[in-house]
Amino acid sequence: MADIRTADVDDLLKVLATMDDPDAIFSLLEDLFTVREIRETSQRLVVARLLAAGKSYAAIEAETGASATTIARVSKCLSYGAGGYGKALAILDEA
Repeated sequence: MADIRTADVDDLLKVLATMDDPDAIFSLLEDLFTVREIRETSQRLVVARLLAAGKSYAAIEAETGASATTIARVSKCLSYGAGGYGKALAILDEA
């Protein structure tokens, strides 16, 4: 994934890391992504939370409407990914 980490991506990371107003961040998300992309990305975080809580794929699919493919992809990232979901879930647990 090193080829994805470009100067442009670093600029986006800098913007996101610097913004601290949820409404401003949401405005940026609205400008950057489609409504569907925002919903699907948010859904993946819910799926990660439910997987971390030990829920079954069937229960997660029923609760969220996420496909088995999405659930499997999130599960794989939780187990073998870069740790982003774990960091995100830790932030949510602190809130």
